[in-house]
Formats: sequence, structure tokens, C-alpha cells
Amino acid sequence: MGVALRDVLAEYKTPVAWENLHGVAAIDAHNALYQFLSIIRQPDGTPLMDERGRVTSHLSGILFRILNFIEKGIKPVFVFDGEPPSFKKATIEVRREQRERASVQWQEALERGDKEEAYRQARSASRIDHFVIESSQDLLRLMGIPWVQAPSEGEAQAAYMVQRGDAHYTVSQDYDTLLFGTPVLVRNLTVSGKRKVRGRTLSISPERILLKEIMGGLGITREELIQVAILVGTDFNPGIHGIGAKTALKHVRQGQFTASLSKHEPGFDLPATINFFLSPPVTDTYALSWGNPDQEGIRRMLCDGYNFSLERVNTALEKLGVSFGQKTLDHWF
Repeated sequence: MGVALRDVLAEYKTPVAWENLHGVAAIDAHNALYQFLSIIRQPDGTPLMDERGRVTSHLSGILFRILNFIEKGIKPVFVFDGEPPSFKKATIEVRREQRERASVQWQEALERGDKEEAYRQARSASRIDHFVIESSQDLLRLMGIPWVQAPSEGEAQAAYMVQRGDAHYTVSQDYDTLLFGTPVLVRNLTVSGKRKVRGRTLSISPERILLKEIMGGLGITREELIQVAILVGTDFNPGIHGIGAKTALKHVRQGQFTASLSKHEPGFDLPATINFFLSPPVTDTYALSWGNPDQEGIRRMLCDGYNFSLERVNTALEKLGVSFGQKTLDHWF
């Protein structure tokens, strides 16, 4: 779900044209998959499914969004979550309960015939399970797109890859990658286009955020940015009720962080959380290689395995340049 830092980061978001996003993009895989599962649905909230009832919204998102990336000169690498830290268990349990409630409310809205509410609750009920992860990795492999298994948080691994220079920027809707030290965060790549929000159709375009500009503009260090996030609430703590990003920033600037945290979250393990953001578990064991899509394998998987339209898949493969001429991904860069 990410950390609610929008109010203090708004002026550091810069619109960026697609033609300026050439290069390697380290994508927070779970965040992207959640976006696909949430958005690619029927008007009543029902996700895309095959004849066996298996959800396929994420596979559609991967196929067509990657096609868009490649056409724009972006080389994607998906970074998957590993084992979460022990102090994230409470958050995971809360989110599980929220999804279950949303699922019940979705069905109730369907029974009432309230499609708008059904769609909203269905999005909140989206979940990433082993099937979603494994099928996503299978499709990425067939498409010739590399993916990396993080030892812990995928956002941390993606940030590390940008720090090393193996990727040019991270892609996520969440601001957590900034806390993990990514020099460059690009938002709205997996959700760009026309979206209906509260009954209005909005255009959502890519935006770039530079960590150096945030720290310079706010006059704080990265550790102090983490402190602001902790007061607001992160994936590892609930935060202080009633404190938003602007108030949290004020507390940190005035040296009130420790006192505020001690008063409202006396049992919180601050050193462990700060250290996790500053020095998270990451791996150097990965290889970034973009190969030629296996067009027959993609057809077998999507059309024979998950009832995708052969015509739509063939059109996508033609756009990738593999149906005619057998061009590799290098053709696009």
C-alpha cells in the first residue's frame, strides 16, 4: 500500500514524456501486478478469467504493458518480493482481513445491482497469490523479459539495482522505494492512460521524482525522510493517528521525532526499522538479459492454456516484431 508522503512530495513530481524514459526500468513486480489485477476488470468488478475460473488480468497486463514499454524504448526488468521481515507480519494480516471484507462487500454490491460499488470493492479485494506470481514469471520468461527474485522487499532490491547503475530508475506507485534509497522513481508507468476516478475520466501520465531533489528541497537527510514516513505510517508500523506528512515533517525538523514516537508507539522497534530501510537485504546475484520472445510458447500459454484470443495475441506478437522477421528485443533499442 505504500507510505502516505504525497503532501510533502507533490512539488517534486515532474511530468516526464515517454520518449525520455529510454533505458532499463526496475519494476516493483508486486506493485505492478496489483495494478493490473485491480484495473483490468469488467464494469461489475469481475476480473478477466479463463474457462476454468482462473484470473488472467495480470497476464493481459504484462503482455500489453510490456509491448507498450518496448515500443517506447524501455527495457523492463521485474523485481519480485521475497521473504518479508518479521515486523511486517501485522501489516500483512491487516491487509488480508481488508481484502476479505472487500470480497464480501463486492458480492453484496453485486446482489444489490450496484455496479459502481461492486467495482470499487472488487479492486480492494485484489490479491496476489502463488498462481499469479508463477504464471507471471512464466510469461515473462517466454517474452524474453528478465525478472529478479529479491531476498526480501522487491522495492529495496529495485532501488539497489538503480544505485548500482544496473537500472536507470525504479517503477512503482508507492513512495517506499525512495525510503530504500532509489535515486530515481517513476510513477504511473503501469497505470498510465485514461482512468475513471470517482465518476470522472482522467488522463494519467508518467511522473519522475528524484531523491536528491526531495532532500535538498525539504532540507532533510534520507534518514529524516524515513522518520517522517514512520510518523505517518509505513508497511512496518501503523504511524500516529492524526499525523499527516506535513505535520510529521514539522516534527522531524523541530527535533520532536523521538518524543512523538515514544509517546504514541512506545513498543516500536525503531532501530530495526531504520536499519531495514537504510540497509535492506538485497542480492547481487542476478543477470539482466533481454531475449527473443518465444512466440509459439506465448501462444500455447495464453491461447491454449488461458483462453486468450489468438487474434489479439498474434497482433501483439506482430507489434513485438517476432511474427515476421524474427527480430530480437535489441531491435528496439
